[in-house]
Amino acid sequence: MNIAISSDHGGNNLRKEIMGLLTEMGHQVTDFGPQTLDSVDYPDYAKPVCEGVAGGDFEAGILICGTGIGMSIAANKYKGIRCALVHDVFSAKMTKCHNNSNVLAMGERVIGPGLAREIVATWLTNEFEGGRHETRVNKVAAIESSR
Repeated sequence: MNIAISSDHGGNNLRKEIMGLLTEMGHQVTDFGPQTLDSVDYPDYAKPVCEGVAGGDFEAGILICGTGIGMSIAANKYKGIRCALVHDVFSAKMTKCHNNSNVLAMGERVIGPGLAREIVATWLTNEFEGGRHETRVNKVAAIESSR
């Protein structure tokens, strides 16, 4: 799978950890940074991931900031992005199986690297169930298209 990843300064360490996991799992990873510990603005780092996923350049995206909240808010402003803020394994499974999320957001200051690795692995190894869930995802897309 071709995956885009980015963070702000508050997610730098966890981003590097997750990049290692993605490589171990055999995925192609494009890192959109930042390459500094200096304070940066999360919307600027959500942008290339979301534009790439929405445009079909990447199959999935992962965004990390201190809490994951800012990144998830920014990501969900992009048409075609279904970003889920996840800090537990069950939610990671459900957001893929029921919501067909295409971007995952996490907070480095909320969870540790071990749990984050489990979340990412769960999210990537589950599949959208479709059926009644597809109807619901389509209704969300219709709301997005009507604005």
